[in-house]
Parts: sequence; C-alpha cells; structure tokens
Amino acid sequence: MISSLSSLSISGLSKSYGGAPALDDVSLTVAPGEIVGLLGPNGAGKTTLIECALGLRQPDSGTVRIAGMDAQGQPAAVMRIIGAVLQSTALQDAITPREAVDLFGAFYPRPLPAAALLQRFGLSAKAQSRFETLSGGERQRLALALAMVNEPAVLFLDEPASGLDPRVRRELHDLIRAVRAEGRAVLLTTHYIEEAHALCDRVAILHRGHIVAEGTPEELIARSPAHTRLQVRAVRDLSVEALRALPGILGAETVAGGVSLQTRETGPAIIELMRHLALTGNELADLQVRKPSLEDVFIQLTGGREEEP
Repeated sequence: MISSLSSLSISGLSKSYGGAPALDDVSLTVAPGEIVGLLGPNGAGKTTLIECALGLRQPDSGTVRIAGMDAQGQPAAVMRIIGAVLQSTALQDAITPREAVDLFGAFYPRPLPAAALLQRFGLSAKAQSRFETLSGGERQRLALALAMVNEPAVLFLDEPASGLDPRVRRELHDLIRAVRAEGRAVLLTTHYIEEAHALCDRVAILHRGHIVAEGTPEELIARSPAHTRLQVRAVRDLSVEALRALPGILGAETVAGGVSLQTRETGPAIIELMRHLALTGNELADLQVRKPSLEDVFIQLTGGREEEP
C-alpha cells in the first residue's frame, strides 16, 4: 500500500547557468495517484527541473520533498522510493533485459522479481535478447521496468515517448496509466501536447523558467482567450470581407481550401453563415468546427518557439 504522504512537492526551485536562469522560483506538487505533465519549449527548463528533483543537479535555491522527506537532506532515503525514465536509456549492448533488471534490483533491499517485471512490461520473450537488438519501444518498456524495480512511490518520466511510433506510444501510455492506478505520483515531461491532454490529470506549462499556467487540460482550455474556429468550404469562392461583417464573426482569413472563421458562439455563427450563403446563391461544401485546444493554450502562452538554453 502506497502511503498518502508519498507525493512530490517542489517549492521555490531556482537554478541558473552562467547567470542565465533555467528555473526561477518554480513550485509544483504531484499527489499520489496523479499524473502531472510538464509542457514547455526546448530550453524552458523541464529537464533541469527533473534533474534537480532527482538530485542529479544541485538547485541554487528551493526545496524538493518526496514522501515528506527533504530530497537534499535525505538523498539515500529518497533514492529508495523514486524511479526515473530519462530521455534515452543507455545500457551495454550485450546486456539482456533479464540481466539489467537483476542488476538494478541488486541496489535495493526488496526488489520486485525480475520475471514478474519482464512479464508486466511485455518483455518475457525478449528476456535473453541483447539490448542492441531491442526496438525503440522495447527499450522504453525496459526503461520503465527498471524504474519500477523498487516499487517507487514517485516516478519521473522525461520525454518517455519521444521518437516512438503512435502504436507503441499508445502501449506506453497504457503502462503509465497502470502505474497511476497503483497510487503512484507521476511527473511527466513531454513535447506531445496531445499526449499531455490524453494522459495527464493536470498540466503545468513552463516558459523561460516560470510556470505560466497550471490546471487540468479542460481548465486551461476554458481559461484560454482562444476562439472556436469554423473551417468553411463552399461551392463558389467566399468573400472574406463579407464574412468578417457577419454578426458573431470575430475574424476571418483565407486558408487552404476555404475560409477560417473565429467566433465565440458556434450556433448563431453557423446560422448567420448559412443565411449569407443562401442570400448570395452559394452552397456549403464542407464545415468543420474546431474548438480551442491545449495546443492553442500552449502557443498563446509560449509562442510555440524553442528558447535559448
């Protein structure tokens, strides 16, 4: 049974490199049985935050508490109850998954049985295969198995699905959800915004070392000033100027294959659009309603551009 205290609490974390702040007074919590996603452009400070939380880098200021323990003051105790999957898993080419799990398990007093872990992560058939022969998906499943060998209370995942094809990524997501279902706290960094929306209970957006927004994906979208877009294609060309003048239309622009309209009220805007088409003797060929997304929120808050490290 995982303790209700087995959570992650980051408070006032700051870290600079050569005088340039990578993290500036960042605070974040992850509760047991919760996946929190950390989104941000390259250089926003995501990996630095993970490395400071894991003890791989010394923060300039701030605290990291895991299961109530100070990660800097009690590093040995904290290391026994955390697991991590970093951006890439590098093992000796000749080592097998079974050997790797046995090796990692030797560092803990009560590791999970290797056979059970390999079965859980779909690696039983590859137990005796050399690491160099494993596919990208198999390597990531092995990385998760190694991170789980000590039954961690808090799991850190830094871009775990990077470079994987959609099918393998979906399989990995199912494994991560199973970890959450066991009551573990999971902190996940990702570049895939749709992954964060589908997988995370809460999302924090990191920009230039600051958390600029935090909440459930639905809360962030609801707070966004982004508008619903109507992607319209008609039998004959549409006049962007005429569409901009319609009641309820906030903006219009030409896009490939038609016109994109911005509106706050979808129903009334569609009614006005249909009335306009009828009055001009035109016919609707295609209409798609695009609600604001987490990607819209991300781009508004960060500009969607990579940052200097």
